Amino acid sequence: MQIMVLGAGVVGVAAAWQLLKDGHEVTVIDRADGPATFTSFGNAGLVAPGHSYAWSSPVAPGMMFKSLLNRDQAIRFSPKFSVAQWRWIGKFMKQCNAESAALNTARKSQLCIYSQAMLNEVVAETGVKYDGLDGGLIYFYRTKAAFDAAVTRAQILRDNRLQIDVLDRDQTVAKDPGLAPAADQIVGSLLAPTDGSGDSNLFTIALARKCADAGCTFRYGEEIKNVRTKGNEVTSIVTSKGELSADAYVLCLGVYSPHLARQLNIDLPIYPVKGYSATLKISDPERAPQIGGVDEENLLAYCPMGDRLRLTATAEIAGYSTSFKPSDFSAMLSKAKALFDSAVDFDTPEYWAGLRPMTPTGLPIIDRSPFENLWINTGHGHMGWTMSNGAARILADLVAQKQPSVARDGMRYDA
Repeated sequence: MQIMVLGAGVVGVAAAWQLLKDGHEVTVIDRADGPATFTSFGNAGLVAPGHSYAWSSPVAPGMMFKSLLNRDQAIRFSPKFSVAQWRWIGKFMKQCNAESAALNTARKSQLCIYSQAMLNEVVAETGVKYDGLDGGLIYFYRTKAAFDAAVTRAQILRDNRLQIDVLDRDQTVAKDPGLAPAADQIVGSLLAPTDGSGDSNLFTIALARKCADAGCTFRYGEEIKNVRTKGNEVTSIVTSKGELSADAYVLCLGVYSPHLARQLNIDLPIYPVKGYSATLKISDPERAPQIGGVDEENLLAYCPMGDRLRLTATAEIAGYSTSFKPSDFSAMLSKAKALFDSAVDFDTPEYWAGLRPMTPTGLPIIDRSPFENLWINTGHGHMGWTMSNGAARILADLVAQKQPSVARDGMRYDA
C-alpha cells in the first residue's frame, strides 16, 4: 500500500520506519528542509518511563494560577485571546483530579515502557547512533517532605511493572559521581534503572537515512496546504509544490495537526506547551553527570549527550510562538551552574525553545480518523521522544488490522 506520512519529526519518521518494515511504500512530507527541525530538535533527551506522570494533576491548577504572578512555576499559563487555548484549558482542568491523574499516569507508563522496548529494537536492527545512554535516570530531591511524597507517588509506576529504586544521598552520588558537588543538598533520589536518554534529533536524522535506504521518499521544503476528500476517503494532499495522492495518509504534524484536521471537521484536543532548553559543552567529562536526571525541586532536567549537556525546564501554555530571549534561560543556567559548574562550559550556551503537542490527558491520539484512509498519530506532548517508537508500532499494527501489543485506552479519537 502507498502511505503518505505528514510530518518528519521523530513521530513521523518512526512511523515511516515501521510502515516500511511492514512492506508499504512510504512517502514523508515536511515543510522544513530536513527531519527533526521543530519539536524533535532540542528537547530534554530523556527516555523516561520513570517520569511518566500526568501533568494534569490536582496541583496543576494552583501552579498555573501562581504563575500569573510568579513565573518560577513548573507549569506557566499565559492567557491569550484564543478560543482554542481556553477550550483546551477547560478540558485540561477536567483531568486535574486524583482519579484521572492516576489513570492517565498508568496508561502513559504502559505506553512509555512499550515504546522504550521498541526504541531498543529499532536501534538493534538499524545500528543508528544518537548519543544514547543506558544505566537509568536519577530523580533527586532536596527536602525530606518532597522526597517522601515522591516515594509514595512512585507506587503507581511500580504497580505498572516499572522498577523504581529508592536511594539515599550516598547511594545517589555513588550512582552518579557527577552529582557530588550537590551532595550536601540532596536528601535522596528515585532511580529508574531501565530509563535512558539520547538526542532525538540525531536519532531522527539517522533513522530517516535508514528509511531512505529502504526506499522511503522524503519531500522536504513542501508545505501542506489542503486536503481533498471524496465521501469518507482522503483523495489527495495539496502542497506548496503540487498535489499528491496515496492509498492512505498518516497525520503526524504535532502542534499543527489540529490546523489540518480542522479542514476535515476533525477536532483534535491538542494545544502547544512551550519548553526551553540550553545545550552546553562538557569541559571536564570526569566530573560531568554520567547519566541524565531531574533536579525535581528546581524543576530542572539534565541530560549528557556525548560531549554536550542538555538542560531543560518550563512548561508554558502561551500559544504558538517559539521566540525567546537570553533572560528566559537565566534561572535554568543559574540552577545548573550550582550543580555542574566545574564540569561544563557556561560561557557559550546554545538556546532553543520548542512546542510540545499536548492533549489534556498527556496521552497521544493513535487511531483511524472518521475518514477511512486517514490515520492519526499525534499529540505526544512532553514525552514524544519516549513514546515515538511504540506509537509508531501501534499505528503500523492498526493499519495492518492487527491488535496492538498495548491497550489504546485513552488514545482513541473521540468524535
